[in-house]
Amino acid sequence: MRKHFLTFCSVLSIGSVAAQKQPDLVKYVNTLQGTNSTYELSAGNTYPTTGMPFNVNAWSPQTGKNGDGWKYKYTATAIRGFGETHQCSPWMGDYGVFTLMPVAGPLVVDEEKRAASFKHINETAKPHYYQVKFDNGVNTEIAPTERAAYFRFSFPKGKQAFLVLDGYTKFSQVTIDAANRRITGYVNNGAFVPKDFKNYFVLEFDKAFRSSGTWENKNNTIAAGSATAEGQGAGAFVEFAPGTTVSIRVASSYISPVQAAVTLNRELGGFSRLEQARDAGFATWNKLLNRVQVEGGTEEEKATFYSCMFRANLFSHQFFEYDSSNQPVYYSPYDGKLHKGYMYTDNGFWDTFRSQFPLTNILHPQMQGRYMQAMLDAQQQCGWLPSWSAPSETGGMLGNHAISLLADAWAKGIRNFSPDSALKAYYHEATNKGPWGGANGRQGWKEYFQLGYVPYPLSEGSTAQTLEYAYDDFCGYSLAKMTGNKFYEKIFARQMYNYRNVFDTATRFMRGRQFNGDWTNNFDPYAWGGP
Repeated sequence: MRKHFLTFCSVLSIGSVAAQKQPDLVKYVNTLQGTNSTYELSAGNTYPTTGMPFNVNAWSPQTGKNGDGWKYKYTATAIRGFGETHQCSPWMGDYGVFTLMPVAGPLVVDEEKRAASFKHINETAKPHYYQVKFDNGVNTEIAPTERAAYFRFSFPKGKQAFLVLDGYTKFSQVTIDAANRRITGYVNNGAFVPKDFKNYFVLEFDKAFRSSGTWENKNNTIAAGSATAEGQGAGAFVEFAPGTTVSIRVASSYISPVQAAVTLNRELGGFSRLEQARDAGFATWNKLLNRVQVEGGTEEEKATFYSCMFRANLFSHQFFEYDSSNQPVYYSPYDGKLHKGYMYTDNGFWDTFRSQFPLTNILHPQMQGRYMQAMLDAQQQCGWLPSWSAPSETGGMLGNHAISLLADAWAKGIRNFSPDSALKAYYHEATNKGPWGGANGRQGWKEYFQLGYVPYPLSEGSTAQTLEYAYDDFCGYSLAKMTGNKFYEKIFARQMYNYRNVFDTATRFMRGRQFNGDWTNNFDPYAWGGP
């Protein structure tokens, strides 16, 4: 921007700012930013997230096949469903997904054949509201809350009107309660979910069903009149009168069907129209975006800035719910048990520890205090600090960056967790190798301690690992020093300069070293993944 001036409104000043008429900053946010991506080339690897800040559930149109990490591509010309999503990266995939698809005309359930063409000129993509009108005349609207959403489908006159619920991948169950205009069920899809994981959902309609039935998406077999189904890809469909505009309130829970109903009533019970949910969502996002005010720059630059700020306030996801007594509870993705308190997930700390989390510690200190304790709780539940959770721990990438989050939080005055417990957990991380991925514990931890670097070819990523470990040890040292823990201060002080051991003064590059201390042969600074 031509003038680089960011004003971070402190917590104390929020009340005075809110008392004034806040400018509309949501208008700058385009949730389609970054969706022109493919497996081969990322231009952002995003999808048009319709959701609240740090939501439990978000929602997105789906142009790709069920299970495709690139669920929405800007170049696509047809949509095959609108799904609940929790995906933090296309490389990790999604979990707990079910989709809804309006079908005008004869009933079609096959995800390829039911896909409806659309044009971006007929699409509105905002954080608090998504809308698209298909070329066949069907109009879809979505307004989200943290754990639920208000849908509205408007069907054209003169054509049959169906809504198809797709169970996505893996196992699912559906029950149709026509008398009460309700569908309930669960899905358990996801690559990194606990064995007994279920995402329970409830849908409540404001219009009666003309007909209904179940189906399954493996062979696309339809069971007209069936009220319940369970199995691989089990789904449901309901029919309405032609020309109907139907509103649907949708909520889900990782805990139970009862909890899903509690959430639906808590988050949507006060709304009788989609516009109310939409306006509430706008107010929440606009208040948050006004926490960071920008001066100077063009309108296009402001759109880029606030679209990025929107993305910076989506993850990590909340993974807790409020029970009937309004107390936070959660089904843990780490041990599969029910716990009281707060939990967060869906984030790979490599590289959000460098950028997003320092910002989040400034903007959301109360949430981050809960988050820091949640990481220590996760360590107690699965034996390791999180590194990349989606929602369970995957151990993806490299480094032990939970300590970076903890040290930065303490430095910024977020101190409602035990630093001794944090340091103990990190020491365990730094002196062991866990069962999952490269960032679960430390690959090459003994060599890093003995030689002062991770040697090649013990690991293809030896140089990067040495750099990340040294930075994390500096964070461990800093937290120990800030809290007066001389024991861990001394331990991590010994290792935090190990990055110097992989700097080659001749080439002036960080590069790999062998066990005997020699630099690796055939060094190429342009080689992808090279030492």
